[in-house]
Amino acid sequence: MQQGRPSGRTQEIQRLIGRSLRAVTDLAAMGECTIWIDCDVLQADGGTRTASITAGYIALASAVRTLMERGALKANPLREEVAAVSAGLVEGESLLDLCYSEDSRAAVDFNVVMTGSGSLVEVQGTAEGDPFSRDELDRLVDLASSGIERLVAAQRTALGG
Repeated sequence: MQQGRPSGRTQEIQRLIGRSLRAVTDLAAMGECTIWIDCDVLQADGGTRTASITAGYIALASAVRTLMERGALKANPLREEVAAVSAGLVEGESLLDLCYSEDSRAAVDFNVVMTGSGSLVEVQGTAEGDPFSRDELDRLVDLASSGIERLVAAQRTALGG
């Protein structure tokens, strides 16, 4: 990090989190309100950006609830939930929520961001060596989708819904 400036990687992660949260927010309904979500990574073992999106949504929904209770927002601007997870191919096996050691050995590494209804917000995927097939892509997105369904259920529980 240059003095006083975030690194390029930090800026890319900030933009990804922001895009993901804005994708499920009716910005016009926010009116004059601005909400800042600060995602501090206390221990990084892979999946930090996906965890930040998933937890960031809980923070955003909680902030919206507080603003509505105080009368600063007249309607809930959140259209639905958003969550993210990593997936990858490691030694030919499809894995969900890769830790650092799995991520460092992955032949294919994916981050998938989806809404609570299953729409895709962002898919970032990279072959680390040989190209991967469309079947492998579909298998990884399906695996990520199943993980995101569980994360959205946990978000709903955390928010009391």
